[in-house]
Amino acid sequence: MSKGLAWATHIYFIGIGGIGMSALARYFCANNKMVAGYDKTASAITEALEALNVKIHFEDSVAAIAPEFLNPDNTLVVYTPAIPHTHSELNYFKTKGFQVLKRSEVLGLITENTFCLAVAGTHGKTTTTSILGHLMYECDVELTAFLGGVSENYNSNLILKGTEVSVVEADEYDRSFLTLSPDLACITSMDADHLDIYGAEEALHESFKAFSERIKPNGQLFVKNGLPLSGITYGIEDDSDYSIQNIKIENGRYVFDVKTPKTTLKNLKFNLPGRHNLQNALIALAMALEYGCSQEQLVKALATYKGVKRRFTYHIKTDNLVFIDDYAHHPKEINAVYQAISEMYPDQKILAIFQPHLYSRTRDFIDDFAKSLAPFNEVVLLDIYPARELPIEGVNSQWLLDKINNENKQLVSKSELLKAIQKSDAQVIITMGAGDIGKEVNMIKNELQLAN
Repeated sequence: MSKGLAWATHIYFIGIGGIGMSALARYFCANNKMVAGYDKTASAITEALEALNVKIHFEDSVAAIAPEFLNPDNTLVVYTPAIPHTHSELNYFKTKGFQVLKRSEVLGLITENTFCLAVAGTHGKTTTTSILGHLMYECDVELTAFLGGVSENYNSNLILKGTEVSVVEADEYDRSFLTLSPDLACITSMDADHLDIYGAEEALHESFKAFSERIKPNGQLFVKNGLPLSGITYGIEDDSDYSIQNIKIENGRYVFDVKTPKTTLKNLKFNLPGRHNLQNALIALAMALEYGCSQEQLVKALATYKGVKRRFTYHIKTDNLVFIDDYAHHPKEINAVYQAISEMYPDQKILAIFQPHLYSRTRDFIDDFAKSLAPFNEVVLLDIYPARELPIEGVNSQWLLDKINNENKQLVSKSELLKAIQKSDAQVIITMGAGDIGKEVNMIKNELQLAN
């Protein structure tokens, strides 16, 4: 445990059901701390934590907090920026002399005394972090990896094998990655996003530049080729320091070579579709090599990587029907999904079901969203998922629908979604979004299996 946290025997989380928060909660449970927390709604994540004897309640009420978590001398309070400032539990802890820290600050304290590998970028963080965590785990590195999604290999958002090394997702939302000071870091992308926080794309770029300056003195920065930052470059079929060459698709998976600054690794195998995932695999491999992992072990480990839940996850994969679910919630991510699907299923009809996430993001990228959805054979939109926001006048899914240049498009309510799917003759169906569309997936899957 870090010096900065040893005093706390009790850890209380406000927003414990969040994917990043729950990874921290699991970490503290594994380190024999008493853990409890609040969240707005019950979920599979909170149920899994309750199975670890974590006490969780779902009403914002100080009276609901177990008394053993009300002592400021031994209780650390951790909260997520998604919690509103009016939250009564948060305000109680702040006024009663408790140490109250953001999730990112706690991550900074945990990782400061470890060898830290951090993955930053507006897309690809979770997949890259989980590949890197898997590669290093398979190379017997004593590590803790904090993931922003549930790894299919470990069925968890925490990979735990020791405390010498930490692998973390460095999140640009709310500038929280500026609490980290990594030894090795990468930046996968700097596309405009979170403009509700940053206001303009330039401010986001400044924030990534500031992150690049947080790297420890003898550390290394890796950047995707073409980004306006200096560092070790990586890319596909180009002249980067680390570059993927000779890409083939065999039995639905990629086979390729990797040129490194010192050598060429031949015939690597990777199961995830999409060029964006190849880039994620490449940077994870480059960071693990730079750390000192053995080439032979890395090549074997990469072939056994299974993915992250809700990142191009196959739910049905038969000769006449494919159903995939993905977290894509930004136009660039939808473009990447389309590239992956059309490369894997070039002759099939594709139905895209999309739930926009946030009014502000929909407004800021409305034309890009319309362009990214247009190439699918059919498009079904759901209403915007508001998450932390109040409605913005005139910003709705109908506005987006009107802008999509595609004859086969419709806006449906969740209750009408199955009917819309049943009417389609598409052989490939993809659901996309970062809201609660993931909850519809099992229902869609069951219905499709019945129909087939």
